[in-house]
Amino acid sequence: MKPKFGVVVFPGSNCDHDAYYAVKKVLGYEAEFLWHKEKDLKGSDVIILPGGFSYGDYLRTGSIARFSPIMDSVYSFAENGGVVIGICNGFQILLEIGLLPGVMIQNESLKFVCKDLYLAVQTSDSIFTKDIGQSVIKIPIKHGEGNYYTDEETLKSLEENNQILFKYCTIDGKIEPEANPNGALLNIAGIMNKRKRLRPNTIKNRRRADFQICSNEFVSSISNVVVGLKSSLVFALIEHNTWALAQK
Repeated sequence: MKPKFGVVVFPGSNCDHDAYYAVKKVLGYEAEFLWHKEKDLKGSDVIILPGGFSYGDYLRTGSIARFSPIMDSVYSFAENGGVVIGICNGFQILLEIGLLPGVMIQNESLKFVCKDLYLAVQTSDSIFTKDIGQSVIKIPIKHGEGNYYTDEETLKSLEENNQILFKYCTIDGKIEPEANPNGALLNIAGIMNKRKRLRPNTIKNRRRADFQICSNEFVSSISNVVVGLKSSLVFALIEHNTWALAQK
């Protein structure tokens, strides 16, 4: 049975239709928009929090959107085994609500970054990366606050538990400082939770390439998981095309 995708729409979202198009028109799955003031997820098997500037990014990115009525449902959904994909601003919202560890801060250069770059796949031990079939992938990024930051204890835990999915790298896969577009700790571009079933994108906006890069292999993985998964599952692509997973 194919999963149904619910795309949450916040005031300020600007990539909700991108996500909807990718799921419904490109991959052929059922999809429906979910208004942020509602609480009904309308039978969705996978929830997508899209990119954009929810509530104008006032206070800080994602800090107001996390209080939207639908986020209570999304949180419960994730805690009970639902799949949640956060893209760009969506990832920031997942961080704010506590489904993922760490925070996103302004790029080290204090400049908006928009370009193609490379990510080194750090593990195949997750439902999101096991079928990628490549050690290095090329993606477009576009963000001003894609600098992933967390405390030393959390960072150590991410490494020890093999929770880092992607790191910024050179074209030949080397993890070098010059390959890091925003100053993210350890060149981190994607992480997952300890259960290796939650994946938020740490650095944002990978919506335009996400479904092209992983295409059917990625969604097929989700299809298999949705059937029997009974642990929190959150996936986020941050405003610049990176993958990460985190789960409680």
